[in-house]
Amino acid sequence: MSRVRGLFGRKEADSEFDREMQTHLQLLTEQFIRQGMDPKDAWSAARRQFGNTTLLRQRQRESRTFLSFPNILQDLRYGFRMLWKSPAFSVIAALTLALGIGATSAVFSLIQGVLLTPPPYQKPQQLMLIPSVRTDGRKTDSTRGWAAQQWLEWNEKVGAFQGIAGYGWTFNFLVRNDGSQSMQGMEVSKEYFRVMGLKTAFGHGFDDSDFGQGHVKSILLGYEFWQRAFGGDKQIIGKTVRISRWDSSPVVVGVMEPGVRFLPSPGAAKEPNYDVNATVDIWVPADPDPKNMKDPGWYVVGRLRDEVTPQRGQQELAALTASEASAEKDFEGFSPQLEPLTDEMNRDGRRILLPLLGASVLVLLIACGNAAALLLVRGLQRQQEYAVRIAMGTGRIGLLRQVLTEGLILAIFGGTLGVGLAVFAVHLFKVVAGHAVPRLDAVTAGWAVLGWGLGLAVLAAFIAGAIPALRAFRLNPMEVLKDGGPRGTAGIGERRLLHGVAMLQISLTLALLVGAGLLIRTMVKIAEVSSGYNTSRILTMSVTEVQDQAAWGPFHRHALERVAAIPGVQYAAFAWGVPLTGNNWHGTMDIEGQPPPAKESDKIELPMRAATPDYFKLMGLPLTDGREFRQTDDDKAPSVAIVNQAFTHRYFPNSNSVGRKIWFGSRDKPGIQIVGEIANGRTDDLTQEPLPEVYLPLWQAHAFSKHLVVRTTADPRTVVVAVERELRAVDPTAAIENVKTLEQIRDESLASRTFAMHLLTGFSVLGSVLTLVGIYGVISLSVASRRRELAIRSAVGAQQSDIRRLIFGEGFRLIVGGVLGGIALAVVLSGVLRSFLFEVQPSDPATFIVVGALFVGVGLLACWAPVRRAGKVDPLEALRYE
Repeated sequence: MSRVRGLFGRKEADSEFDREMQTHLQLLTEQFIRQGMDPKDAWSAARRQFGNTTLLRQRQRESRTFLSFPNILQDLRYGFRMLWKSPAFSVIAALTLALGIGATSAVFSLIQGVLLTPPPYQKPQQLMLIPSVRTDGRKTDSTRGWAAQQWLEWNEKVGAFQGIAGYGWTFNFLVRNDGSQSMQGMEVSKEYFRVMGLKTAFGHGFDDSDFGQGHVKSILLGYEFWQRAFGGDKQIIGKTVRISRWDSSPVVVGVMEPGVRFLPSPGAAKEPNYDVNATVDIWVPADPDPKNMKDPGWYVVGRLRDEVTPQRGQQELAALTASEASAEKDFEGFSPQLEPLTDEMNRDGRRILLPLLGASVLVLLIACGNAAALLLVRGLQRQQEYAVRIAMGTGRIGLLRQVLTEGLILAIFGGTLGVGLAVFAVHLFKVVAGHAVPRLDAVTAGWAVLGWGLGLAVLAAFIAGAIPALRAFRLNPMEVLKDGGPRGTAGIGERRLLHGVAMLQISLTLALLVGAGLLIRTMVKIAEVSSGYNTSRILTMSVTEVQDQAAWGPFHRHALERVAAIPGVQYAAFAWGVPLTGNNWHGTMDIEGQPPPAKESDKIELPMRAATPDYFKLMGLPLTDGREFRQTDDDKAPSVAIVNQAFTHRYFPNSNSVGRKIWFGSRDKPGIQIVGEIANGRTDDLTQEPLPEVYLPLWQAHAFSKHLVVRTTADPRTVVVAVERELRAVDPTAAIENVKTLEQIRDESLASRTFAMHLLTGFSVLGSVLTLVGIYGVISLSVASRRRELAIRSAVGAQQSDIRRLIFGEGFRLIVGGVLGGIALAVVLSGVLRSFLFEVQPSDPATFIVVGALFVGVGLLACWAPVRRAGKVDPLEALRYE
């Protein structure tokens, strides 16, 4: 209770303690008088024996409470006054902390928006995705869904789940006379919204009558698409909209709540419009077709019951799936593998953001090290002040609190500046990151930045102020007052402490530099890789004819004729599966000469693409055997295909593939003849070896949404307007989107690596600057503290070169010690970058040697100015001063 009272009742407590002291003094005085002392001498003897009343009063105040309100106000006022008296020190320390706090707050804000913000589902931790894996443990060439017959049985028999729902990804176009608009959507079963815990913002959800075979009667709009395409007009509810490829126009029955994104549909991941991190544009009711109950075309999500573990759900599903496989051959070879929905949603975000968080924390620690060194040096300059205050009765707890309060004030100033820097950095990250960070649109520079900034300011205050505060707490006032030496010098203990702080900063900085070096080497290695095709002077755009099927052929042929006639255009072609877009579709096929599959999981699945004639010339993919596609390779001609060299090497290693056949169905039907072979190209990922691929003529494959690819004689961006004009002339309703050069597509395919490299390089530069300033400060303080020693050395015959060598050696040992520690730290930490590296190992010796040597060289340059000052010390002046 006395501690609680001490927060606010200081005057009453002081008066009570004063009365108690007076009582003790009176009793001692009376005791000495009884011993025969004169009253005046007895009073003096009592005072001497009782002790310093001012010091006792101060200690009693501190014993009541460490954080009393009056003490805090007094410390704050005194701290502000002392910092105001040293504006240069205050500004430098606050800016140093601001850089570390700003960088870390910005990354924390990204993590808040991307990883920590829960999806808009009820109890999302209960939601489980149920992908399929092979029972033999082998990886599949493509992902496989589940048959409706299976997951419907799960919903009835598995007790660990409240419900299980099927879904799939779809896309289409909102048809408009001035250019149609693409839409991504989800096809969902009846149970989906109940399982996910989703509700509409306006209108209502699907009724049971909306599900069934035949035409789609009603749709739900995503909130963001409703705002974007219809301007947030509530009157759209109850009206019909025209959607391509649908025979009838569905009615909009409701608008879903905002922020609802896709669940992963791995089989659709290679589609041109697929973006699992986007918000859903439309929901379409879907019901299993009784004729196709065994087709593995559904993706499945389930909600666990309360207090049921994923392990139990996994066991029950695995047992039931094994029973289904024993009864049905088509279900053999696959087993369910539960995965929490939030883990899947955050996988890509964690991969890139957590290493960057680690880098920003290292920058914060480096900044705190600099601030701690500044505060320690300032504490050395104020030693006599501290000693006098202790001698005058200030308790050590009070002094400790005062030093920590000054550090907190600096950190709050730095945190305020850091919040401003973080807001700017968040906006910069959103511009620079592009597609590198998923769900970046959910990141805001608002209260989250402020909260993280202030929280980090308090943490920084503790880290930066702890060492100076403890040094002040352990101060011996008698030695300081007896010494009375020049201020601003440091003893051996202080210099060792500052050397330790500087070595820690060097180690942290070197770990950052090694990470940046590994990513830079990775980008250099990728630039040296031959893609197998030419990315320069190529324009791409997705083009979709949204009218009926009869208009498909005439539109594409007329469009190619008109675009190819534009001045400056060398070649024009349509293609489904342009390199580095991630677009292709996996086809299950039989290949001539290969044994038939024993079960479903053994079937061959390969990535497939489609293109018109001139595509391979346009891309610079040379023909190595056979012929290219012809304009006559259409529906009326025999089916043909072109494969790449990787296909031939895998399936016909000792012969040619040209003339062989492949089948997408039964071998009883006419096969597709391979008429050509092209060179390998890294079409999916520049960091992956070419995989077997099959190309079909677009005139036979009839891809719905595809790219128009144009090679030009100059900058391809100069023909964008002309190309769009010619396409609109053929059909004004055609959808023209995603206009990019192939070089832009290449850069986007490397976006995560590029973003990580840029941020890690920026953090490394920032950390290096702070560390070099720290090295300069430590060596400068060492020279100032050793002036007397250096003067004596000069007086007994040491040359200036000897003095310089002495200080230079001190700096060299400091830097090399930090570099060696940094190499050890980098070996431990660089493994987190493994997924970003290409043809570079996390422990790459060349990177470690080059980075270490460069930092030693630059660090020694930071020592040069203090070394020069040490060589110019005048022994007479220094000794006279001493």
